[in-house]
Amino acid sequence: MQLPNPRCQRCGHPVTAYACRWCENLPAYVRAARSYCWIGSGTGKQIVHSLKYDGWTRVAVAMGNRMARLAFPADVEEENPPLVPIPLSASRRRERGFNQSECVAESVAGARGADLLTDVLRRESSTRSQTQLTPGERLGNVAGAFSVPTESRHRIKGMHLMLVDDVVTTGATLRAAADALFAAGARTISYMTFGRAPASGDRL
Repeated sequence: MQLPNPRCQRCGHPVTAYACRWCENLPAYVRAARSYCWIGSGTGKQIVHSLKYDGWTRVAVAMGNRMARLAFPADVEEENPPLVPIPLSASRRRERGFNQSECVAESVAGARGADLLTDVLRRESSTRSQTQLTPGERLGNVAGAFSVPTESRHRIKGMHLMLVDDVVTTGATLRAAADALFAAGARTISYMTFGRAPASGDRL
């Protein structure tokens, strides 16, 4: 199920009559965020599960094509920032055999004509699965989990970068990755995900 309108122009979250609550979770240097569909249950969750845990990597093409059609603010569209997939740790990648975020990002890059940067962000260690953690535990679990290799810093200095992941729940993983990129010299960051987990009170 796609996210309903109206949506916040910055974070892409469905807004209520009062305000957008999702923007409160975004640091000032995050320009915009977009997600294709809700991921709480139903088809969207099944698609992501099939990719991540059943190895159906072909579904990443269709996911990326849909994500590529997401409309960002005009300045983001004009810049068409390079895409940076959220990396897996070396052990998790060996176990899974692929990085689902990288598979999706490859499809988005082809559809949007954007550059794909797979070597500018590194996951330092394997972290616990975020699935069963509270929002506070999620933040602690991924704190300091990402870094930018010294030899890659000149490539992202002053750049607007688009982080790509399969799902965003609380935003803790994206925030940790964005913190690392910003600290290494990136000018601003945007987010793009296939799914977004609804919170209590969201309009479905």
